[in-house]
Amino acid sequence: MNNNLGKPGRSMNAPKEGDYIAIQSYKHDGSLHRTWRDTMVLKTSENAVIGCNDHTLVTESDGRKWVTREPALIYFHKKYWFNVVAMIREGGVSYYCNLASPHVMDQEALKYIDYDLDVKVFPNGEKRLLDVDEYEAHSAKWHYSAETDRILKANVKVLVDWINNGKGPFSKEYIDIWYNRYQELAHHR
Repeated sequence: MNNNLGKPGRSMNAPKEGDYIAIQSYKHDGSLHRTWRDTMVLKTSENAVIGCNDHTLVTESDGRKWVTREPALIYFHKKYWFNVVAMIREGGVSYYCNLASPHVMDQEALKYIDYDLDVKVFPNGEKRLLDVDEYEAHSAKWHYSAETDRILKANVKVLVDWINNGKGPFSKEYIDIWYNRYQELAHHR
């Protein structure tokens, strides 16, 4: 990831409601993992960014490209080591939660380090922890610190608590409010 992240002079004004931003995920070694080209910003605050992807172009590190299939609300927070993607489907909302560094924003994109572990939540509430083998392999390969491992495992507990208690992006009200706001903004374009 860009060595200038977080240094004075590299920040940008927070994007405004209705602006489009790129999102870039990196791996621990600094290599670019995945890029989402156009995410509409629905809200920014001191610590959080809420946005929506809808048929957004995604580019993988190997150059493969694909387009997201459904609208998805995204939630990033500067104090938590996870981000949340709420995929709005006909059968209900599915969640894909990435264990990742808190995000940073510069002129180029919203950026974070993806730490492999993911929690998927199905519309019926079933939860699955994914990619444990990938996490262990990358932890050994890139020497994740004991502190990083401790932080990530503590944040899995916070994330599961949010899921179990319908907090933040896991509440029906959150989905209704922010998806309706996305539809209003998209309709005015």
